[in-house]
Amino acid sequence: MKLASYKSGRDGKLLVVSRDLRHCVHAGHIAPTMQDALDDWARIAPQLEALSDKLNAGKATDMLPFVEPDCAAPLPRAYQWADASAYVNHVELVRKSRGVEMPESFWHDPLMYQGGSDTFLGPRDDILIADTAWCVDYEAELSVITGDVPMGVTPQDAAAHIRLVMLVNDVSLRGLAVGELVKGFGFFQAKPSSAFSPVAITPDELGEAWQDHKVHLPLLSFINGKPFGKPNAAQDLTFNFPKLISHAARTRHLGAGTIIGSGTVSNKTGGEYGKPIEEGGVGYSCIVERRMIEKLNGGESVTPFLQYGDTVRIEMKDAQGKSLFGTIEQKLVRYENP
Repeated sequence: MKLASYKSGRDGKLLVVSRDLRHCVHAGHIAPTMQDALDDWARIAPQLEALSDKLNAGKATDMLPFVEPDCAAPLPRAYQWADASAYVNHVELVRKSRGVEMPESFWHDPLMYQGGSDTFLGPRDDILIADTAWCVDYEAELSVITGDVPMGVTPQDAAAHIRLVMLVNDVSLRGLAVGELVKGFGFFQAKPSSAFSPVAITPDELGEAWQDHKVHLPLLSFINGKPFGKPNAAQDLTFNFPKLISHAARTRHLGAGTIIGSGTVSNKTGGEYGKPIEEGGVGYSCIVERRMIEKLNGGESVTPFLQYGDTVRIEMKDAQGKSLFGTIEQKLVRYENP
């Protein structure tokens, strides 16, 4: 089943989307918003599934063309957004960029921060930033939306609470992150609003690509139309989603609609930290990783961070080359104070 939210008010209008992303049908008679569906998933999901089956069979009388630019994030705002760094290769590289060693504990105790969830960006919304001196970066990730999760849930039991899977562009301001992290209290200003894919999908839509609660497919990203990254989202993943959910719920209940992010998808190549696509590698899902490799190999980072007018595109395709989640495509635009 594939779900989306068209822009409408703060919480959008819930849609069921066809498997090929060509058509949709409004689902407001079942649940007005995505959050309404998640709050009563056991009752609502079967009705949405029935509507999805009807749509995919071409029997929905009220189906409409699906227009990705009209989409908000599947959850336009959420009660909780917790983003991890489950790819330790990425963690190590970013810490090296700050001149900080990585503790051994990071291999068995996930990193996670709680981000702002009141104003997510839609998949085609501009990234509004007041100053490019803040070193604007993108981060291509996956995420899951959970149902209600009990405090202290084990990784084995946490898997049952995964409802939907999405793509994420977790925008990061690298120039502000260093100053915030040295204070020892985590990110805040360095993490503006994140953007999510047009569509959120149930794990069964991934078929054989969903194994061990990991997505065994490349995550594709482009800057100004040029391929920048295609790492496999299952490779070099230290913590799968049930482990991340269990970590987040260690001391608290998680409410339905909680979003848990994987962190930047990052692969090693041939035992190294990674290589650009043009050098035969799988590239990177953020700019800072490439800059760090450049620094390690040549002593200087040369790839620039995003500048005004630059565009970032993120998507994932199945084994037949068909888009699974739709496309995140955003332009960096100067924010002018009102």
